Amino acid sequence: MEFNIDRVAELARLSLKPEEKIKLEKELGAILAYVQKLSALDTKDIEPTSHVLDLENVYRADEVKASEAAEKALEHAPKADGRFFKVPKIVQKD
Repeated sequence: MEFNIDRVAELARLSLKPEEKIKLEKELGAILAYVQKLSALDTKDIEPTSHVLDLENVYRADEVKASEAAEKALEHAPKADGRFFKVPKIVQKD
């Protein structure tokens, strides 16, 4: 498969040294050759999948639980007003 390594580097916004271009061209050529080899396989009787294993996400059931996080946070506040932090006013009118 033909490709222009300078164009690929430009599209990827890469600034490559000459020795890097040679190495990348060889590696990318090997990858593309392998993909081309895979495309020669007969897959007409194979069902498309997104993963080779039949995996499912496991979720826990949502449960409403009491939380003391707000109360614990307010314990460390210098001043509080009910469930809120009380802070000095910093907006001034000119």
